[in-house]
Amino acid sequence: MSKVDDVAALEKAISKKYGDVAIKNPKSGWDEDKEQEYQEQTKILQKRQKKAEDEQDKVEVDGFFLSKKLLTREKESRTCPECNTYSFDNIDDLYMKRYKCCYKCYMIKEDKGEL
Repeated sequence: MSKVDDVAALEKAISKKYGDVAIKNPKSGWDEDKEQEYQEQTKILQKRQKKAEDEQDKVEVDGFFLSKKLLTREKESRTCPECNTYSFDNIDDLYMKRYKCCYKCYMIKEDKGEL
């Protein structure tokens, strides 16, 4: 048997097991519309990858690599301007943003009627 016969027998076996789609040449169903759609999808993918790379871009700061996203964030003060207390409480974050003081100072002001 020649190699051509071997390939034909192999294709026949594959076709029998998986169907004619398995041995069909992928280029046979390709046309200009599909090519244009593929090119557009490729451009969109490249834009997404570029955006992801930019977001994950690292910068060296004091011997450490940090994401640029971390450096561009606005830093929030965690120190109350009224009592100069540094706080990690989430409730203090809320009051610092809204009333410019921690929860404890807010309650004191409210009791005194300053608000």
